[in-house]
Amino acid sequence: MILYSMGNRGMIKYEEGLAIVLDHAIFTGTETVSFIASAGRVLASDVISDIDMPPFNKAAVDGYACRKEDLKTEMKVLEVINAGKTPQKKITSGTCSKIMTGAPVPEGSDFVFMVEDSQTGIDGMVTFTGSSNKDNIARVGEDVRSGDRVLRKGKIIRPQDVAVMASVGCTLVTVSRMPRIGIISTGSELVEPSSRPAMSQIRNSNAYQLLAQSERAGATGRYYGIAIDDEEITFRMLSKALEENDLVLMTGGVSMGDFDFVPEVLQRTGVEIIFDRMAVQPGKPTTFGVRKDNVVFGLPGNPVSSFIQFEILVRPLLMKMMGCEWHPVQWELPLGTVYSRKRVSRMGWIPVKITANGEAVPVEYHGSAHISALPDADGIMPIPVGVSKIEKGTMVNVRQI
Repeated sequence: MILYSMGNRGMIKYEEGLAIVLDHAIFTGTETVSFIASAGRVLASDVISDIDMPPFNKAAVDGYACRKEDLKTEMKVLEVINAGKTPQKKITSGTCSKIMTGAPVPEGSDFVFMVEDSQTGIDGMVTFTGSSNKDNIARVGEDVRSGDRVLRKGKIIRPQDVAVMASVGCTLVTVSRMPRIGIISTGSELVEPSSRPAMSQIRNSNAYQLLAQSERAGATGRYYGIAIDDEEITFRMLSKALEENDLVLMTGGVSMGDFDFVPEVLQRTGVEIIFDRMAVQPGKPTTFGVRKDNVVFGLPGNPVSSFIQFEILVRPLLMKMMGCEWHPVQWELPLGTVYSRKRVSRMGWIPVKITANGEAVPVEYHGSAHISALPDADGIMPIPVGVSKIEKGTMVNVRQI
């Protein structure tokens, strides 16, 4: 194991850090769940159809089933075929059957015309009055054939996917196990949200933000509490979290202050720190380490920093751990105003709002502690290293948050 010492690594680029993080992804394994409870999970095996869809030739409209060659003649109605009813009569020359949408097309028929395109005489005979040549028949197997793959593994299951599972009889589905995430907030200045902060104290928002982000990403989060500025207490909390989880998130204690001893605590628990600084703003003092079957992030204490670092580093890792073929939702939009900044040595991530006319506009944002800026943002916009100004109207990428 490579031992860690403060300052023995330089600041790495975001792209390099992301590659390192993803390279340490450990697959979580699989489990079987009911298809009813599978929405939001990652599909771990292909879903195969056990039937043709449609399973029979069915009427696509309410109307009359007949032979196309009889459309210019009067036709005798043999029966009424409701959806779910098996036709009893075969269509022959000069005959038709009234049929409802979804019902099986009777033998001998190759055309269904709509009720709106029909006229019924006083003798009950039916005449086609339309002009369309569309046969209005959904053919057996035209959507799916028995044995076809209808859902590919690696996707996040959506409600429409549940409907597909139901249609092919897949009532038990194999999904990736949800990663277990342990969350620890560090700092004696923190109090829980139910407490009113005294002078020099602040409420702990990071833990609950990260719990919500973890759940949205398809993981299960467990909060271990606030680790005050005591190395032994922090060591015990971290050791427990490492034993019980796949991934541990710690916030605070990763800068250069007298009480920022999280790196040393990580080392004591056997964690090898791979990097401890990243050329991003916000989030420079982001730490990443590994230990056997664990990965650990030391995230900055400022809430915007921890939020953004979760989205750009932790969430992609979680997706890979679950075998998900995931790409963040991004839009290419025109910038609605001029954007400028003074420091250009780090990649910036700026919260932006999408306007009604489809432009991206930075929200009022005072820095990495300004968590109340994020609820007004629809996404975050990356600013490349070296870029100090972006003109209005320039096309920019916006990642959904």
